[in-house]
Amino acid sequence: MIPRVTATIDLAALQHNLGVVRRLAPRSRVMAAVKANGYGHGAIPAARALEAAGVDALAVACLEEAVELRRAHIHCPIALLEGVISEEEAAQAVYQRLQVVVHDHWQIELLQRLGRDAQVGIWFKIDSGMHRLGFPLTDVPRLLDVLRAQPGWTLHGWITHLASADEPDNGFTREQVARFDAALSGVSGPRSIGNSAGIIGWPEARADWVRPGLMIYGASPMPGQTGADLGLKPAMRLESRLIAVRDFEAGETIGYAQSWTCPERTRIGVAAVGYADGIHRTFRSGTAAMVGGRRVAYAGRVSMDMITLDLRQAPDAQVGDPVLLWGEELPAEEIAAQAGTIPYELFCGLTQRVHFRYR
Repeated sequence: MIPRVTATIDLAALQHNLGVVRRLAPRSRVMAAVKANGYGHGAIPAARALEAAGVDALAVACLEEAVELRRAHIHCPIALLEGVISEEEAAQAVYQRLQVVVHDHWQIELLQRLGRDAQVGIWFKIDSGMHRLGFPLTDVPRLLDVLRAQPGWTLHGWITHLASADEPDNGFTREQVARFDAALSGVSGPRSIGNSAGIIGWPEARADWVRPGLMIYGASPMPGQTGADLGLKPAMRLESRLIAVRDFEAGETIGYAQSWTCPERTRIGVAAVGYADGIHRTFRSGTAAMVGGRRVAYAGRVSMDMITLDLRQAPDAQVGDPVLLWGEELPAEEIAAQAGTIPYELFCGLTQRVHFRYR
């Protein structure tokens, strides 16, 4: 069987990118995010590659993601970024030796039901301005009281999340860091602030721990920059192949709703990939792809299983030729911008129909 759509994942690129993080934040320990199936790259292969490269910890969103990694014999520390949502999950987190990010008092109550001597590793999440999850800044003294009352609990640190770190001219990031530092003045325990954008753009966010996500996979969260601009290596290469090539006269229309018209005699290629694979309908006419090393453009709407391409820049293209959707020569950041979205959504949006291979 020949796969119609293949995502090739370069695991050495993840290890290289971890090295870039360490160079940017040499005094920080690194908790790499492998949530959302490793940002669409495959959580288990990504975790294995990062563990082999000496990552200090991994981060997932929920218990199910952590259990998947433990069952795959991933042994390094794993943090649950959303914490636990039931007493059963709390007990399972302890059994699986997970670090629980606690962001609300009802989660404290769940963990307290395990008993005063239960061995629970926790992070306290503080809301410094993101206003999504986290305790108010003024709750820090109360949280210290909770710790004193739970002798079995181990505090791994204090964590916050940045709202606008990908906006270099927005001073709110600096304000968030200052609020976080002020709330924890005189309080012991490691701090974790910087996500990928914080690591890249804000030295003050490179605290005791950093939490890279997108940059581990070789893409940049910063507007106008690609991962390559930052010394990162893209880990994913997404390809399909041409299954039809035909010539049409000027004025002929292509695809659903006749949304693209041939401006002259035009060679049109059909690639076997569509929104059922994760190429959303927001990929408009003009979005770039590559055939035979040459840039071509989408022509007409994305279908469930196919896209149509204007091959005037690749006139020698033939059935069977590979079509690059994104990869090293065609950065995901560029394609995401053309599609009105972000690289995170491209990576995480790939479906089970895509064939993954790892090298």
